[in-house]
Amino acid sequence: MTQQLKNIRIILINTTHPGNIGSVARAMKVMGLDQLHLVTPLKFPDAQATAMASGADDLLHDAIVHDSLDSALEGVSLVFGTSARLRTLSMPQMDVRAAAERAVVESQQHEVAILFGRERHGLVNEEMQRCHYLLNIPTNPDYSSLNLSQAVQVLSYELRVAALGESGITSEPVDYSPVDSSQMERFFEHLEQSLLDTRFLNPAQPKMLMARLRRLYLRARPDQNEINILRGILAASQRACEADFDKPESPADDA
Repeated sequence: MTQQLKNIRIILINTTHPGNIGSVARAMKVMGLDQLHLVTPLKFPDAQATAMASGADDLLHDAIVHDSLDSALEGVSLVFGTSARLRTLSMPQMDVRAAAERAVVESQQHEVAILFGRERHGLVNEEMQRCHYLLNIPTNPDYSSLNLSQAVQVLSYELRVAALGESGITSEPVDYSPVDSSQMERFFEHLEQSLLDTRFLNPAQPKMLMARLRRLYLRARPDQNEINILRGILAASQRACEADFDKPESPADDA
């Protein structure tokens, strides 16, 4: 079972209480998950984390600590983000059960990540925009407070159920392999620069353009050939724009 879930990583961002990290490790191990990644935790390693892990010490020992989300998402092709709040820009959403099924299917060929934010306020907008889908655990609207480890437990349970059963998710063609998160970020940097170079994007009034374009391309999930085509188009547009801007103006006809 662990083998079926081996390419699914749980990423905790800026965790404040080390006990929560230990509780998360316990929640993961009991459901067969073993990839724990920590982005700039306040205190780790820590005795409280070990105590709360209650036998899942091996997950704590093997946990990978990162100094940035970029590092934690290296090699990941599909990213889910958990959130209890709506955002200014509507992002693609998926219910927890469907997300678990998708994650299990995709993890057979690609690395998958599920992001969990800070205990007090979750993920920030910039982190949300790194995700292909947002997840929300439906809780009692009169008391929706859910501890970090409890949220991880819910997701871990759904992942195990999906791994045990027959998924209704259709797998992608065998020759399809979407680029990972780091390549998408380089593409977005190139895209923004080309929009500036062609004067389509006004830096004084960027509004939500890049956020909307991120949502569009993350939804498309291009593979390597497609990303090469897109970046080739951007480069050609930049060259054409440079040539046009450098072209000397024609002298005015004599009156």
